[in-house]
Formats: sequence, C-alpha cells, structure tokens
Amino acid sequence: MIQRLTDVAKKLRQQTTEAEKRLWNRLRSKKSGFKFRRQHQIGNYIVDFMCFEKRLVVELDGGQHAVDTEYDTRRESWLRSAGFDVVRFWNTDVFENIEGVLETIMNRLSAPSLGPSRKGREGKKSPSRKRREDSKEIHELI
Repeated sequence: MIQRLTDVAKKLRQQTTEAEKRLWNRLRSKKSGFKFRRQHQIGNYIVDFMCFEKRLVVELDGGQHAVDTEYDTRRESWLRSAGFDVVRFWNTDVFENIEGVLETIMNRLSAPSLGPSRKGREGKKSPSRKRREDSKEIHELI
C-alpha cells in the first residue's frame, strides 16, 4: 500500500493542475518562510501541500470535491485526528485571489501548531537528524 501511494504521489506531482502550479510557485523553496511539500503522503492519504513543521495541510479543490463531500469529510477528520490543521481553497480562489489565499495560509502558519511541541523536550538537533525523525513520525502515522 505504501509503495502504491508513493507511486500515485509521484504521478500527481508530474500531472500538476494549473492552480497547484501557481500556488506551489509561491510556496516552494521557502519563499513563504516555511518548507512545504507537495503531493505528499500522510497515512493512507495524499495531500496537495503540507508544512510538516507547522502540521498544516493545504488542499486545493476543483469541481469533483463538490460531489464527493463524504470522502473529503472522512479524510479531513483523519488528518485532524493525526494532529494536522487543514485549510481548503477552491481552485478559483487561487486564480482570482492568490494573495488572499497566501494571507490565509500565512495566518494559519503563525498560529500555534496543533501537534505536540518538541521544543524544550529534545534540545537542538541537526537538520538531517530532525528530517529523519520527522520522516519517521509521518511513517508511524501510516
């Protein structure tokens, strides 16, 4: 299952929608001040964008999401139970008001994280060790 979802995530990164391209261009390479991943697996789900440091998931919804609301509700509930904050935008929001979308994302990033804080409990760690621990934490959610 994990490998299948990894393959799906890779394919989704190769077939990015125009709305995802526009938002990713503004979020990537820490232009926002935070590291984001795109089409990333969390548990049995693949999310559009996530900032692991702040445990924020950003989802872009096209017309298909107006139809399958039950799946989205179940998925969002699971993500929240795993300690992630989820914010959703319609693709049209990105095209018509990307600055408003970014402002909302930045407001969520400046809010206290929903997940447990590790500061003060672990002391300072090297970036590579922290990445390994973050990766391990995600895989434990699976």
